[in-house]
Amino acid sequence: MKKEYVVVRIDAAPDGAPYVVVSLSNPKDFREQSQPMSPFGQNVMGFTNMDDMIKGLNKMMSGGAYGQLGGVTSIKLDMHEYKQLGLSVGDKVFLEISKPETLDV
Repeated sequence: MKKEYVVVRIDAAPDGAPYVVVSLSNPKDFREQSQPMSPFGQNVMGFTNMDDMIKGLNKMMSGGAYGQLGGVTSIKLDMHEYKQLGLSVGDKVFLEISKPETLDV
């Protein structure tokens, strides 16, 4: 299976180890997220009454912990792999996953 993604975020290892976490998103989702964000963060929603707040609560919470985007695929790369690829935010990448065939002998 081969799938196209866009690099949306590159983070250093939280424990200071020599690796980075690259967050990938579907190109269609990336275009939708390119809309201007609220100055208070992406999960801040406006509402005029409590009913609207309750209805929008699930949508607001779907962003994940620590403000992460929903539907994001993350991969961990060591520094050598990261430097070799030369990735930056906005780059298109292809992720290929294959399962080796097993021979029943």
